[in-house]
Order: sequence, then structure tokens, then C-alpha cells
Amino acid sequence: MKAAVLRGVGERLRIEEIPRPEPRAGEVLVKVRACGVCHTDLHVVKGEVAFPMPCVLGHEISGEVAVLGAGVSGLAVGQAVVSSFIMPCGTCYHCVRGRDDLCETFFDYNRLRGTLYDGETRLRDSAGAPLAMYSMAGLAEYAVVPATDVFPLPGGVAPEEAAILGCAVFTAYGAIRNGADLRAGESVAVVATGGVGSNLLQVARAFGAAPIIAIDVREDKLVAARELGATHAVNAAREDAVAAVREITAGRGVDVAFEALGRPQTFEQAVSLVRDGGRAVMVGIAPAGVTASLEITRLVRRGIRIVGSYGARTRTDLPAVLNLASRGAIDLGRVVTRRYPLDEVDAAYTALNRGEIVGRAIVIM
Repeated sequence: MKAAVLRGVGERLRIEEIPRPEPRAGEVLVKVRACGVCHTDLHVVKGEVAFPMPCVLGHEISGEVAVLGAGVSGLAVGQAVVSSFIMPCGTCYHCVRGRDDLCETFFDYNRLRGTLYDGETRLRDSAGAPLAMYSMAGLAEYAVVPATDVFPLPGGVAPEEAAILGCAVFTAYGAIRNGADLRAGESVAVVATGGVGSNLLQVARAFGAAPIIAIDVREDKLVAARELGATHAVNAAREDAVAAVREITAGRGVDVAFEALGRPQTFEQAVSLVRDGGRAVMVGIAPAGVTASLEITRLVRRGIRIVGSYGARTRTDLPAVLNLASRGAIDLGRVVTRRYPLDEVDAAYTALNRGEIVGRAIVIM
């Protein structure tokens, strides 16, 4: 099969012919149809997030079941499926308590070692050398995924655009449902309206938030944000975003601010946007070691809560995300703005690095 291989920090993603992997017990081989282009992969490419190399990136996929590993039931060969970037083991301390977004096995084995949960990767290059897997290593024609992370795709959901349900939408849903515990009628601000931010707007709208304020520095992203559910748009390059939000909310600030970029300035800005007793939910991933400064007294005196939200809870939340998509509450077609063939995968991440992509791009296999 073809796969996009990253052999070193800062290098190009190169298409290589490698052996097709085989699933082991409790795993599924998925014939990948599409894979989302995410900033988290870009952090690995640039060396801002440590990960073993050489490797295959790509962590939000749609496709069809190709082979079922031993003991897997409830799925059928040829069935359309999606997978999220968090692949829960189902048996660790956090998984058995319903917090598979904190799955210890996933973080210890996959994110630190680039393997699946027997400590081995399923990928090797043409010379037989191992290739680390970032999640399921979805930038390839086939991917091995633990069966705990393979979900049937409902009818009526576009099979290629559905790839972004596994990270961009999944992450947004987790931040709103679990991180913020958002209630209908609460006010929301979304700082940075890229792939995840776009879907924070959509999910907030589905939860009944009002007003929904989009904040970005690019006018084209703010135009798109209004189409996705934002009731107000603030260009932070042209005006004071905190003052603008205060004016929209009668001087109070929002109930919940979401930060989806992972920069110190936007982190601090998100905290400044919330009202007394409000919540600031941090979603954006920053390079290792990056910190932000906060005013301690305001945080304490005003009862502001800061919550980190890495993703959603795969086994309970991805079915809910699929339900939203099947009902049309999530408009995937508006979010997916670019499509690249696998042979042009490096161009996709170059465009992402330059800030050229509005919404989300996908790679088509």
C-alpha cells in the first residue's frame, strides 16, 4: 500500500510503498477513504511535539472495514466506518470509569512509543524497519485500529467529509459537552476559528448557545464562522477583542470562552473574555514547554474556572457526534474546504503551516 512517511523532524512527507498491515486480535483493518489534515500532526512534523520517527501520521479517518481481527464482532467487512484519534483500550483505570479521553494505555503506548497496545507497531517499511503509528497512522491506504475505536457511519453522512468527525468535530464536542458542560442559552466565545474552532461554533449552536462570538484575525475565517453558527464576529487584528465581547454581552463577558489555537496570547485572551463565575476551556495544543501568564487575584476573586480539554470520550461521545451529523446539526461540507490526493499530502501540510486553509482539509486515498 501507499503511505505518507515522515522520516525526520522538518522533513517532507514522502509517499512510500510499504507492506499492507494485518490486524491482530481485537483490531480492525480499515481501508482508508479519507484522513483529516490536523495541526497536531503539523506539531510533530515541526518537532514541537515529540514522537518516534520514522512514522506515519494521520489520526482522523473514514473508510470501510477490510478485515476483522480475531474476536471482533458487531462489524462487517465492507461496512462504512469512522474512527477517532483517541483509541481507548477499554480496560485501564480511566477507561473503566468512563473517562477514556484519559486512556493511560493510549498515551503510554501510542503517543509515547508509536505502537498499539501489545507494544508493537503494525507498520514496516519496504526494508522491514518499523514505522511508528500516530493514532492509527491514517495517512495511508490501510490502517489498523483497535475495535474499541471503529464505529459504523450512519447513512446520509458524506463518507469522505466524515473523516473530520474523528478529531475536529470530536474534539469540539468533548470541549462543549464535557469541558464546559454547556447549557442552552449560555453565551460563548470561540478564539481561533480553524478546523476545531469551526466545529466549536457548530456544536455550540446545536447545544443552544446564544450569543456565539467568533474571534479570529482573518476576515475570510470570520465570514465562514458566520455561516457555521456565529452570531457575532470579531476581528482581533482590527479591534480589542475583550472590549468587543464586553460590548456584545452588556459588559459582563461570556459564560464560556473556548481557545482553539494553543498560543499564550490567545490562552490569556480567552480567560479575559469570561464573566464572573465563567469557564475558559482550553483546546489548542501548544509546543512543549510553552506557558501563559494569568492574574491570580482575578482568577480567585471572580471564581473563574480554567479547564483543559484534549478530546472527547470515544465510546460514548463519538456515537453522539455521529448522531449530530446524521441529523444535519453538523454541516461537514462547509467545514471541509480543501481536498488533496495522497500524493500531494506534503502540500496539504505546507498550506496548513502557512495558514492558508479555512476550516479543514482532507486527504483522499
